[in-house]
Amino acid sequence: MVYTQGKLTRLRDKRLEDASLDYVWQTDPELSRLDAAEPLTIPFRTFLGEYLFVLENSLALRVQFGIETLKGEYIGYCACYNLDSAAAEAEVGIMIGQKEYWGKGYGSDALRQMIDYAFKGLKLKRLHLKTLHDNSRAQLCFKKCGFKPFAEKESGQYRFLLMELLKADWLNNKDMLAKDCQPNKV
Repeated sequence: MVYTQGKLTRLRDKRLEDASLDYVWQTDPELSRLDAAEPLTIPFRTFLGEYLFVLENSLALRVQFGIETLKGEYIGYCACYNLDSAAAEAEVGIMIGQKEYWGKGYGSDALRQMIDYAFKGLKLKRLHLKTLHDNSRAQLCFKKCGFKPFAEKESGQYRFLLMELLKADWLNNKDMLAKDCQPNKV
């Protein structure tokens, strides 16, 4: 099911056929480093079993989407997780796994759609995230979509920038932010 469509991407339900690319991305050392994680080392068969379990048992604390181009190519995924209904907030994550789409506005286009869904569909009032302190490409994407830094945090070997977006700020600046989420000129 397609939830929403932007200028470059559309968000849809995650599918079992996404597993092979998700596995490739989660075993890629560069993508794993950007996600502050170690690359997966489990066999694909084990990964697929866990993947299927998550798809069949959607978690109340997580809403996830596949990101595809308007031509239907699966290029990444995004999620709202650690949903806290009492506080009306969630953490956000996004990965554009297909590197040829980096720096061209696909991430910010998909993120804008997920933000809109989170604030309207999930009735959240605040979204927050953490990104590696040196991941300037991700920070640019998040800033384009209205996220503002509010703290820094160290965890193990990683240093993170913490960012947030309030629903009131999103609603007040949505049109202006839409212009900022255009593809970068290359």
